[in-house]
Amino acid sequence: MIVKRLILGPLETNCWLVSDDVGGPMLVIDPAGDEDELLEAVGDRPVAAIVLTHGHFDHLGAAVAVVTHTRAPLLVHEADAKAITSAEGNGGAVFGFALIAPAPERTLADGDTIEAGDITLTVLHVPGHTPGSIALLGEGHLFSGDTLFAGSVGRTDFPGGDPTAIRASVARLAALPDDTRVHPGHGPDTTIGRERRVNPFFPRA
Repeated sequence: MIVKRLILGPLETNCWLVSDDVGGPMLVIDPAGDEDELLEAVGDRPVAAIVLTHGHFDHLGAAVAVVTHTRAPLLVHEADAKAITSAEGNGGAVFGFALIAPAPERTLADGDTIEAGDITLTVLHVPGHTPGSIALLGEGHLFSGDTLFAGSVGRTDFPGGDPTAIRASVARLAALPDDTRVHPGHGPDTTIGRERRVNPFFPRA
């Protein structure tokens, strides 16, 4: 698996371009903004899907442009599907950003799979930051959105946030192998093993 990070948009969100190593189609995870930079990075490579880890504005700012350019389907968990289409629903209006995404072509649920070339990622529903937050797991990589960060977890004080739910979601991720490489929605990569040692939100034995 080839993983490329772009830091995009008004809140320096991590956008992930994921592809196999034999030239197959890629996945675009969280097209956060800066559409010209993102489309240049995508180039002429076919895109199997555009995936939102959740419905907040800072993760979808270039979604319209990428959908238009690639004609790839936009995917989001069913619980966040309505929120992405309005600045009020996705939180952008509160911060002065009129960013929206198109209605998703497909909604996701826990256990669904997303394929691109030789890659298969499994959808983990990890609510708490938003009702429809997801993580994507495959080949020892976890794309955790804003549920899990290096040393922390996502905020739960926005509308739809749920501190009890995020604790359960983090506990689910904590059960993954220590060498699982975590690619979060903001900030640096980490591993489950590192978070087990340093993250105060991880469950303790």
